[in-house]
Amino acid sequence: MHPMLNIAVRAARKAGSLISRRLDRVEELPAVSKGRNDFVTEVDRRAERMIVETLLDAYPKHAVLAEESGARGSSPYLWIIDPLDGTTNFLHGFPQCAVSIALQHQGRIILGIVYDPLREELFTAERGGGAYLNERRIRVSHRRRLQDALLGTGFPFRKLERLPLYLNFLGVLCRESSGIRRPGAASLDLAYLACGRLDGFWELDLKPWDLAAGSLLVEEAGGLLSGLDGATDYLHRGDVLAGNRYIHKALLQAWKQSGAENPGAENPGQRRDIATGARKRNPVPRDHVPTR
Repeated sequence: MHPMLNIAVRAARKAGSLISRRLDRVEELPAVSKGRNDFVTEVDRRAERMIVETLLDAYPKHAVLAEESGARGSSPYLWIIDPLDGTTNFLHGFPQCAVSIALQHQGRIILGIVYDPLREELFTAERGGGAYLNERRIRVSHRRRLQDALLGTGFPFRKLERLPLYLNFLGVLCRESSGIRRPGAASLDLAYLACGRLDGFWELDLKPWDLAAGSLLVEEAGGLLSGLDGATDYLHRGDVLAGNRYIHKALLQAWKQSGAENPGAENPGQRRDIATGARKRNPVPRDHVPTR
């Protein structure tokens, strides 16, 4: 295991231990609203501090992008952290949450960890080194037909003006797939896709810390991810379709058939800087579909 991955796993386990200890006492936790249906607790903040301190103790010159504390530092190496993915689940005692940590080097994700402390499931991936669940190699499923596929998703909760767009696509997939699940933690949805528990996944308006670690898990497990139009800048734009190569292609086709013409709230030729959120020009061919 790469030394940086070892450090990240140590950080994830520390944060996960805090989360699992507090799950039985969530009624005692005050929650602060960051926006509509978006909450933060002291557990989120403490878990994030644990992770950041562990990482920067080992690599003090690295930069960090964390959900609660934002961006700090400037370096070719950027740690992207969600200390508690699934805070709303956590606040209700619903046992579906995770710690997500990724390392980006010069704009490319090279390490990813998604840790479910409640099930003690550790998903890890290294660029070019495969994806693993508790040190056992994992691969995406081999299902070829959308009608046989179990799909994961997440409902829009930040930009409710996009709800009709989402519901239209949901209606198409309800008719065409084997079933749809909405557990409430995108990093775990992607981890489940990587190990074959789900065959496909889509969601709108995600943040980099929701996607970074899970996206590498999917890629290293043999899956594909893209934006709704097939472009590869989903990490910046926040809309994602994912699956094995058959289901990913079927989801792209289903999106087109749903009649949706505008896959993003902003200009498709713009993307956001991953650390600052500033918009940057970056035209992407709309007919590009990633291949392995």
